[in-house]
Amino acid sequence: MLSLPLMSEKRTEISELGEFKLIDRILEKFETQQDSTIIGPGDDAAILLPKETAQVVTTDILIEGIHFDLAYCPLKHLGYKSVVVNLSDVYAMNAEPKQILISLGISNRFSVEAIDELYEGVHLACKEYSVDLVGGDTTASPKGLVINVVAIGEQRLEKIVKRSGAQEGDALCVSGNLGAAYIGLQLLEREKRIFLENPSIKTDLSGHEYLVGRQLKPSARKDIYEFFKTKNIVPTSMIDISDGLSSEIIHLCQKSNLGCQIEESEVPIAEETAQQAIAFNIDPITCALSGGEDYELLFTVKISDLPAIRENMNIAIIGCMLDEGLGIKLHTKGDNYHDIISLGWDGLKDEE
Repeated sequence: MLSLPLMSEKRTEISELGEFKLIDRILEKFETQQDSTIIGPGDDAAILLPKETAQVVTTDILIEGIHFDLAYCPLKHLGYKSVVVNLSDVYAMNAEPKQILISLGISNRFSVEAIDELYEGVHLACKEYSVDLVGGDTTASPKGLVINVVAIGEQRLEKIVKRSGAQEGDALCVSGNLGAAYIGLQLLEREKRIFLENPSIKTDLSGHEYLVGRQLKPSARKDIYEFFKTKNIVPTSMIDISDGLSSEIIHLCQKSNLGCQIEESEVPIAEETAQQAIAFNIDPITCALSGGEDYELLFTVKISDLPAIRENMNIAIIGCMLDEGLGIKLHTKGDNYHDIISLGWDGLKDEE
């Protein structure tokens, strides 16, 4: 489980294949799925021609040792996740992902077979979410692996949702459940420590497949985007939860110049997450507020949209938007009120 998933029985050095043959090898499995993709890889630039829609563009960079650990993250999962985290940003704008570009910085630790495995995950994500790979770049890296993904989506301008549109009195909602990815990471880190202390001990994550899966192979909430479309709901503001619920709530409030109150009792936390958090001596609500990497959607809607929202069992109504002067508060199960502060992931903060 925790041995580096980089080496297979067969190892072909990238230098043996060369850059252009490597690119041809990567692209041979990818097919165009979107009408707006006129020209994909193969020219100096892709040509995209959306019809009557605006384009939304987002990018994320993933760096080995900062954003992922290959001691327990299989390359196929990493390829899939690198795509999904960008698609999640597109869905958070109430837009539909259409194309992606991927650039890699690769050290000589990685073989052609390792790159094949990485792109198996990319291809799986592209098929699952019906997006086209239309370009990118590949270059040598002096150390480790660097992945940069650009995602492009489309939506009619009047239906694009920003962080800044919430109104006082709007309901605050969240998809899915929170904290599972954080607990999955704690399990993986625990098993890594055990392995490093004694490699002869077989690591065991049986019974924790859901939690580990939420960390290694997250999902983007395409289903919520499609639900909005079916019900003709346009949220007043929205953001994806990559850095923890507390950070994202603060972003929505600051951009919309509002306060809010959330109910601890309404924050969705899976039973498995809660049980394992307690086993780790962590309050489950802390995992939801500060864990990050859940890639759920946090959004606000008008009160008139609540009957339709309540039809969806994958959406929880967790609070409401208030006057800015009332602050950003958590109402606990013990009937206390606490200020919500940002304790989520900070990509520029030094690790201790």
